[in-house]
Amino acid sequence: MAATAKPSDIVIMPGAALSAAIKAKRVSCTEVMSAYLDHIAAFNPKVNAIVSLRDRESCMRDAHAKDADLARGNYHGWMHGFPHAVKDLAAAQGIRLTMGSPLFKDFVAPSDAIHVERMKRAGAIVIGKTNTPEFGLGSQTYNPVFGTTLNPYDLTKTPGGSSGGACVSLALHMLPVADGSDSGGSLRNPAGYCNVFGLRPSWGRVPGEGMDVFNPTFGVSGPMARTVTDLAMLLSVQAGYDARAPLSIRQDPAVFAGSLKRDFRGVRIGWLGDFGGYLPFEPGVLDLCRASFKAFEQFGCVVEEARPDFPPEKVWDAWVKLRAVQNAASLKGFYADPAKRALMKPEAQYEVETAAKVSAADMTDAAAVRTQWYQAMRRFMDKHEFVLLPSAQVFPFDAKTHWPSEIAGRKMDTYHRWMETCSLISMSGLPSLNVPAGFNARGMPMGMQIVGRNQAELSCLQLAFAYDEATRWVEKRKPALLGA
Repeated sequence: MAATAKPSDIVIMPGAALSAAIKAKRVSCTEVMSAYLDHIAAFNPKVNAIVSLRDRESCMRDAHAKDADLARGNYHGWMHGFPHAVKDLAAAQGIRLTMGSPLFKDFVAPSDAIHVERMKRAGAIVIGKTNTPEFGLGSQTYNPVFGTTLNPYDLTKTPGGSSGGACVSLALHMLPVADGSDSGGSLRNPAGYCNVFGLRPSWGRVPGEGMDVFNPTFGVSGPMARTVTDLAMLLSVQAGYDARAPLSIRQDPAVFAGSLKRDFRGVRIGWLGDFGGYLPFEPGVLDLCRASFKAFEQFGCVVEEARPDFPPEKVWDAWVKLRAVQNAASLKGFYADPAKRALMKPEAQYEVETAAKVSAADMTDAAAVRTQWYQAMRRFMDKHEFVLLPSAQVFPFDAKTHWPSEIAGRKMDTYHRWMETCSLISMSGLPSLNVPAGFNARGMPMGMQIVGRNQAELSCLQLAFAYDEATRWVEKRKPALLGA
């Protein structure tokens, strides 16, 4: 298939339609796999989103097996026969898990991460991985193992990160749905930069294994999709209690597979904007998000500018300390070895060096601020069921730039300061769903966060569903790279 040719009808299908077609045997798993592999061969070389791609013969063999299962009446679930590439920060058995680091460029995962295990159980066929920054650090997808991933709306720009490969794969229909992870914006920023949906769930909604299963870290896994229905369905696959994650949420994940329709008349939404001038934004970002208010008002919501009563600078200071200590837990061993340290990106070294300056008392104080911030947001959301704010502070920037060093005349003092609009929400622990907010005059996408109350992912999905029905950004503005 030529890169300018019309993609096959199979890869154009939303995940829900594809799932139904496979279950009803209107299309076979082998036809689906063949169509997606052809599509990947045509488009992936232009954007470098899917990495560690398995050979065609092996993928087709797995698809044949899924067809045989279906013929015997053994239907695995919503993802039966879906080609799927896992973000390269999560383990998929038998496939390289590089985390974008030369230290792990040849490491093959011996087992599956919990959410990968669940996607496989629901019928997904893992065909490879999606590209990510080294160790997932930074909302810009490049690394020395696989190189740079490019934005499908402009091949000179970044798709964001760290779930950049996943979002680009979605935007170009190289995957039906995608998985991602988010610490400081990695499910929200790239979704905004690629005009798709990404949901950062509450901690414990999608169980994850870690060095300390009793300490809620910032990193969570979650779904990404081109439709809100697909986003909800993938969450229904990924979510649910697991004994390996003792603090994971016990609510039945089937709740996400139901109807997303809801009456929003009279629902109050708080617009945080730039936190009263605290956050700098590239010109046009805030205006684009404000223009979306009409869509929410169209189905009955009341959007008003308001802010929680808490100093955001205290939240940022605590975030830097807590995040550094969490990251250093897995990085400090490499840093201690000069030869391995030389193979670590400066941002990874920064995290270890910052953590070394944090005392136990500092950690206690930072954790207290995190709690105070959650309580301030909780009180604020007693009056406002949802919060809106941008998913990034700048539009997609040059793919050769590691990170924005300045925004609207303000210097960024760390590699992640330009994503403070997302890290403030990460610190609250609340669920946050990126929805497309539109495009600037240069044709670059921007996203907006819908933040819900604690563990209110379903409410976020319902609001996003209504918003998407009113705007249809994904359908209206596909990447020109896809062709007519």
